Amino acid sequence: MPRLSDRTASFTDSVIRRMTRISNQYGAINLSQGFPDFDPPKAITDRLAEIAPAGPHQYALTWGAQNFREALAAKHEHFSGMKIDPNSEIVVTCGSTEAMMASMMSVVNPGDKVIVFSPFYENYGADTILSGAEPIFVPLTPPEFNFDPEVLEDGFRAGAKAIVICNPSNPCGKVFTEEELKLIGNLAIKYDAWVITDEVYEHILYAPNRHVYMASLPGMRERTITCNSLSKTYSITGWRLGYVIAPEEITDRVKKVHDFLTVGAAAPLMEAATVGLQFGDDYYRDLQAHYTHMKELFTGGLRNLDIPFTDPQGAYYVLMDISEFGYEDDNEFCVDLAKKVGVGAVPGSSFFREPINHLIRFHFAKQDETLLGALDRLADIRSKMTP
Repeated sequence: MPRLSDRTASFTDSVIRRMTRISNQYGAINLSQGFPDFDPPKAITDRLAEIAPAGPHQYALTWGAQNFREALAAKHEHFSGMKIDPNSEIVVTCGSTEAMMASMMSVVNPGDKVIVFSPFYENYGADTILSGAEPIFVPLTPPEFNFDPEVLEDGFRAGAKAIVICNPSNPCGKVFTEEELKLIGNLAIKYDAWVITDEVYEHILYAPNRHVYMASLPGMRERTITCNSLSKTYSITGWRLGYVIAPEEITDRVKKVHDFLTVGAAAPLMEAATVGLQFGDDYYRDLQAHYTHMKELFTGGLRNLDIPFTDPQGAYYVLMDISEFGYEDDNEFCVDLAKKVGVGAVPGSSFFREPINHLIRFHFAKQDETLLGALDRLADIRSKMTP
């Protein structure tokens, strides 16, 4: 038989989604895969119910329905201060996962190098490899997850053509400061590199942290590709509505890659989600308050149980330190945690390039009763977890 692809030979299945399956297998409370267990805004689901019988049910324009792109442009301008042309600077994709892949394939050639901060969402390394490029990993050092500017510049000196930034960051919850982003941007300008940002958690922040749009910084709009989605902001992770915002020269290429990858996003879902893009500022204030409540409930519970963790600045993840339990393999720990304690988590080693196996990731985008149930089970962790 002919050989399979060398490019994908090192791939495993998604560790995050594997842990969901393991959670389901053992009846564990799933704090692994990052999706909420509460409903989307009622205005969005009501609109979906209205259009279900009438449509649209056929293909929308490949790069996104006109009214959806116009609503996206208006929302992004409101929060970023940048005027966006909905016809030339936006491509709607099937989730931010495709947005990132289409962007990477549009600007990276086989043999190029791409800087990826570590820890990183597992798709970034895979996207780089699928594009035929080589990832250069730059560590974010726990517990603050700061980076060494000299090490970062070494990545650019090594010939990086692009850098990927997740801000706020999955899995560590870091929110990059304006000063950090300017430093990164200045290096991208100095070495003539692209900046690809994943800003899906832009509205999930904890005071006093604030989100700064990389493309809004001096000299960065023309070389920044912003990837985002509606999944987290509107609690519709299963709708797979993502988008790319970039200068026309870039989006013209992204449109073509996107067309051959997926053709287009779901027409009825774009129509329904347009309502959400038109929400006022009160929605986003309430969203931040809601997530702040969930964070305080869950992290407060971990403190009461004397369980060490890193406190996130944004997004909805907590990294817990499992050093005390004596496991050499964090994958084994997470399987045992689901089986013996009844709580699902993701092994931290799936996010780090460095040999780190003493951290696991929980997410807290859950109803109070779900989080309280998980904390109740975690109260027995020390009596039940032995390697």
